[in-house]
Amino acid sequence: MWNSLKARLFQGYRTGKFPHRPPVLPERFAGRPQITADNCDQCGKCTEICPSDAIDFNNGNLRLDTGKCIFCSKCAEICPNKAIQMSKEYRLAAMSREKLIVTGSIWEPERPTDREFLKFCGKSLKIRQVSAGGCAACELDFNVLNTLAWDMGRFGIQVVASPRHADCILVTGPVSDNMLLALKKTYDAAPRPVWVIACGSCAVSGGIYQNSSVCSSGVEKILKPDLYVPGCPPHPATLLEGILRLMNKKF
Repeated sequence: MWNSLKARLFQGYRTGKFPHRPPVLPERFAGRPQITADNCDQCGKCTEICPSDAIDFNNGNLRLDTGKCIFCSKCAEICPNKAIQMSKEYRLAAMSREKLIVTGSIWEPERPTDREFLKFCGKSLKIRQVSAGGCAACELDFNVLNTLAWDMGRFGIQVVASPRHADCILVTGPVSDNMLLALKKTYDAAPRPVWVIACGSCAVSGGIYQNSSVCSSGVEKILKPDLYVPGCPPHPATLLEGILRLMNKKF
């Protein structure tokens, strides 16, 4: 016992200061894209190189769908006029699909409006995670939130082993045909009301698998998400910030 206490004292406090302080992001971190519409000459190079069809022109206006984007930064690298650039903005989560579309307008993260969710889950949140055909990248970065470095339990957020104990279903992956029934059974087993989080570009839109014949192109065609967290995979700070904002936590 004494050895355990000595080791704990030696280790000290390892949990980061997020969200009261900004997260320490890697140098190559690619956050929410920024569009400068005046710089775009509609050459089309960005649409041709995008591997997930995340970029298009709507009535001549450049748009980028972060729900499809895998944040490879190829569009920013190839654009001759720097009309698209990757920022360090890690607050990517949205509560409506439309808010994931980047135009030239100023981005301001949404605040929650679901009063029923705040009534049930404003102080604590029990999550059942479902990997619906994911590659394990989103799953791993979600698991990181349970470590000492992030400790999402300090906000009342916990992962539960059974959907019968869950307030929320967190889905990763493009929802492959082989996982479709399992996802539906998990959702049906959860007590009502229950909410859904789409974690990662695959869960939001299908990502690079959106045109696959054996995937559902994201969870939205099966269940309506209450929180969309884009990324491939989302940074732990992106996911935790989105969940805390959904819970209306003040920071």
